[in-house]
Amino acid sequence: MSSERTIETYLMDMDGVLVHEERLVPGADRFVQRLEDTGHRFLILTNNSIYTPRDLAARLSATGLVVPEDAIWTSALATARFLDQQRPNGTAYVIGEAGLTTALHEVGYILSERDPDYVVLGETRTYSLEAITRAIRLITAGARFIATNPDPTGPSPAGPQPATGAVAALISKATGVAPYFVGKPNPLMMREALRAIDAHSESTVMIGDRMDTDVVAGIEAGLQTILVLSGITTRLEAERFPYLPSRIVDSVADLIETVGPARGAAGWRPARRRAARRAADEAGAGTPTPEQSPALAVEAS
Repeated sequence: MSSERTIETYLMDMDGVLVHEERLVPGADRFVQRLEDTGHRFLILTNNSIYTPRDLAARLSATGLVVPEDAIWTSALATARFLDQQRPNGTAYVIGEAGLTTALHEVGYILSERDPDYVVLGETRTYSLEAITRAIRLITAGARFIATNPDPTGPSPAGPQPATGAVAALISKATGVAPYFVGKPNPLMMREALRAIDAHSESTVMIGDRMDTDVVAGIEAGLQTILVLSGITTRLEAERFPYLPSRIVDSVADLIETVGPARGAAGWRPARRRAARRAADEAGAGTPTPEQSPALAVEAS
């Protein structure tokens, strides 16, 4: 890495970086504690749209890793933010679970099967053929097609299982319409994460275990990148890609000693406050403060 001393904020994947198959990656708790002790801003990114940040915080806590829910950013939140920017107070037919439906409700979206603005496809434990068929018919009738992330498979105790990307391919084949994927590796998710924690790309690093999502997303967003070998990608596989991370380490435990004191970040807490911003808007408040609107606090390059 060109200059570790310039790193002030950290974005990191969850599965394969902090936890692996519902178990804590050794040293991950000490790494996060080090970030908190030194006042560094950080956000945990995941393409998993099934759970709300509160759910994920509880699941991480069960492994021994305690993080605030505001320190978790999901593809469901990024999708809801994107749709709110594109067509505020719109309608959507959703295939997904609480993480996605809650995020859409929080930005004022109405879930509807009648002439929706969007069909939004997310992760679910059980994809329904009836729901997929309805999505195909709505898209054919003119609904816009959005998917939370392109991951073709997801892990399960029994092995890989179909995920959002695979089901999106099925719907695309039936309709001839390609979805817009919001989650990693779309740099959009990275930029929204930077805004959520009032960060700049020049001083932010992305830590992930996948070259094809985490690392490429970080590179395209202008971030420094670290590949950890505690998840999917091996060192040999990483060499086969046309791009390289800034650094490769065995796990986040190897990064603990590289984290020095943050500059001017004493008492920092995650900046995402959607409810406060919405309440201020509804009350007819004037120009939001940076605390109310992190998107106004920084324009990440």
